[in-house]
Amino acid sequence: MRMSVVDVGSNTVRLVVADAEGGVPLPVHTAKWKLRLSEHVESGGRIPDEAVRQLVGAVAAAGETAQKWGAGGPLAFATAVVRNAPNRLDVLRTVHTETGVRLCTLPGEVEAELTFLGARRWMGWRAGPLSLFDIGGGSLEVAFGRGRLPDFVASLPLGAGRLTREFFADGDPPSEEDIKALRRKVRHQLRDVAARIRWESPRTTVATSRTFQQLARLCGAAPGRQGPFATRYLHRRDLRACLDRLASLPAEERCVLPGISAPRAGQSLAGAIVGHTTMKLTGTKRVAICPWAIREGVLLRHIEDGADWWAEIAERGTEGSHPPARAVPLRVATQSN
Repeated sequence: MRMSVVDVGSNTVRLVVADAEGGVPLPVHTAKWKLRLSEHVESGGRIPDEAVRQLVGAVAAAGETAQKWGAGGPLAFATAVVRNAPNRLDVLRTVHTETGVRLCTLPGEVEAELTFLGARRWMGWRAGPLSLFDIGGGSLEVAFGRGRLPDFVASLPLGAGRLTREFFADGDPPSEEDIKALRRKVRHQLRDVAARIRWESPRTTVATSRTFQQLARLCGAAPGRQGPFATRYLHRRDLRACLDRLASLPAEERCVLPGISAPRAGQSLAGAIVGHTTMKLTGTKRVAICPWAIREGVLLRHIEDGADWWAEIAERGTEGSHPPARAVPLRVATQSN
């Protein structure tokens, strides 16, 4: 069985085509389209018409590519930049009408659950009680669990792109006062979630997302060319040492540092502050960088739980409304293994 998934993020639209024989999604083709949607949103979060047209073009190309590689209609979802837009429903309907691809949005807590599933499958049962951190452009997802799905998830409005626009719009590099203000917000938002993670005392903590991958590379982890099976860790002490360096440089100079790409250089400092503060408040000294995340989680959930699961998610995510990212933890139901 060949499947495909399309992930509309704050910066990039990504396609993964995978074979699912044996219950494991093995990629056969990947592609991406750089739209940087988060840079085009209007005041209040509305996605302008021109950005919607670009999104339609990227999703149409992704759908055509998936068909060319022998996959059915993609499982297509959008994260915080579309989820939080006041014209979200108009965007989703336009994409569906113009492309035939049914794009939906996922609540932040569902994103955390699916990312946890991907990480659990990658790390295996040997990892034991597992906690997860994922920094996106618009939100931070945190999860903890002992089984296949998490016992606890939280989605917080602490995305690297969102915080960069909120706190660092007036200076490049930002002032010390702006950096302190950002740290205060992150600590305040994370207080309850961090207390829960400390109480659970996970055996293993993993981090996903491009933000964590690039920070790990900055701190000395193996480069991407060594492949997904290279062991990569990010140590809190190393990240703290890199914070001052990132804070002293304008965005155009950060992109020459190891691992920091030009499109993400502007939000790299905010991402580092969120990552370090999350690790510090939860008592985490190091995280393992996990290459599987939400896209693999979507594929795995579809393989393991069937098409009806995705149909229900897509229905809610194209017609209903999602609550804003939560600043308090949410208990989610788990399924037996």
